[in-house]
Amino acid sequence: MRSYYTAQQIRDAEAPLLASLPDGVLMRRAAFGLATAIIRELGTVNGRIVCAVVGSGDNGGDALWAATLLKRRGAGACAVLLNPDKAHPKALAAFRAAGGRIVETVPAATDLVIDGVVGISGSGALRPNAAEVFAAVEQAGIPVVAVDLPSGLDVHTGATEGAHVDAALTVTFGGLKPVHALGRCGRVELVDIGLDLPPSDVLGFDAADVAARWPVPGRADDKYSQGVTGVMAGSSTYPGAAILCTGAAVAAHSGMVRYAGTAAGEVVSHWPEVIATPSHATAGRVQAWAVGPGLGTDEAGASALCFALESDLPVIVDADGLTILSAHPELVADRAAPTVLTPHAGEFARLAGSPPGDDRIADTRKLADRLGVTVLLKGNVTVIAEPGSGPVYLNVAGNSWAATAGSGDVLTGVIGALLAGGLPPGEAAAAAAFVHSRAAEAAACDPGPAPVPTSSSQILAHLRTALGSIL
Repeated sequence: MRSYYTAQQIRDAEAPLLASLPDGVLMRRAAFGLATAIIRELGTVNGRIVCAVVGSGDNGGDALWAATLLKRRGAGACAVLLNPDKAHPKALAAFRAAGGRIVETVPAATDLVIDGVVGISGSGALRPNAAEVFAAVEQAGIPVVAVDLPSGLDVHTGATEGAHVDAALTVTFGGLKPVHALGRCGRVELVDIGLDLPPSDVLGFDAADVAARWPVPGRADDKYSQGVTGVMAGSSTYPGAAILCTGAAVAAHSGMVRYAGTAAGEVVSHWPEVIATPSHATAGRVQAWAVGPGLGTDEAGASALCFALESDLPVIVDADGLTILSAHPELVADRAAPTVLTPHAGEFARLAGSPPGDDRIADTRKLADRLGVTVLLKGNVTVIAEPGSGPVYLNVAGNSWAATAGSGDVLTGVIGALLAGGLPPGEAAAAAAFVHSRAAEAAACDPGPAPVPTSSSQILAHLRTALGSIL
């Protein structure tokens, strides 16, 4: 499980170490990890040229110490001091003693730039002098390794107000921060510097977390005990949504999938194992409902949504179901059973009254609290918030292969299957988002290693492959 910490949590955890260790030890510990990551990035050190762009904070000290260590290993090292009078004195002295040069601009022959301008206490866009330096670096195509976070990005939201560093690699210390999921940080490496951090309420699943939670049949299980997923999706206008959503519930390994709706014939022609009826009134017993994709917003669609939400079963609502719900939020008021909503930005705006802003975590939490449901805000970084004091889960896709028509229908079916399998709503949404993004990546890379545009049908076809790689 990945944990993400606020800047204040990191500072609080650093305080006892700073008080107990000799002066400068913690900084040199961080700098050693930074230098090690840079060596891996360069491949070879001897004869390579690195340039540290240094601000006035501790990140500038980290950058200078790392450049010093690289100089001692045979690299050419120089530094641009953006505020010479406020550069870290001990780190600067060590850098000069090792033979490092102070320069006005980044040399054209530089192989790698270290961004040590601002750290987790910084805010706002790059100042003009720093912006000018990094504009030249970008134009020259020199890769940048950022210290803690790319300067100019907000540590809590990953947003930027203007000029910022575009890093190929970010090396951070002690614990991840939200920016490392939400912002453009390139690859992220975490260096352990010995911090004793508290439990975090912002988390990210990895493959092991998904494998530990995914319902896998035991020797005593039957088709009913493995979860029966009910699907109300699709219409005469959008039968494909029913096929995608129902197929995803099958692929996610529900013990049984029941479909209720006007696309029953089309669904069975694709998935003969599905029990299909034309109406929810004859659907039979299920353990969770997946409602909304392609359903329509007419009276029939509203009736299906009300039927699901008036039950005491877990419900996942998407697409047309969200449109109906935005006009009738009272449908989820005081609902005791687990409820998951999966809006994209436009649907979020209809539900919340305004689109998500720069602070996607705070905005998603606010909507979850207001409606008393679990909210999954779709995006390249999926944000999942539970109401009250529940955790927030972040799923970083790393690409946008899932941004294609019908992709959300597939995700809805997977979440429905996990809810039917007994997972809590936040964990069901987080696990489904993880597998969904992995399936999208697998679909994009099939049949070869070079990614190509994909489709929701292909994402669905690769769900079992994605699950197999995890389980």
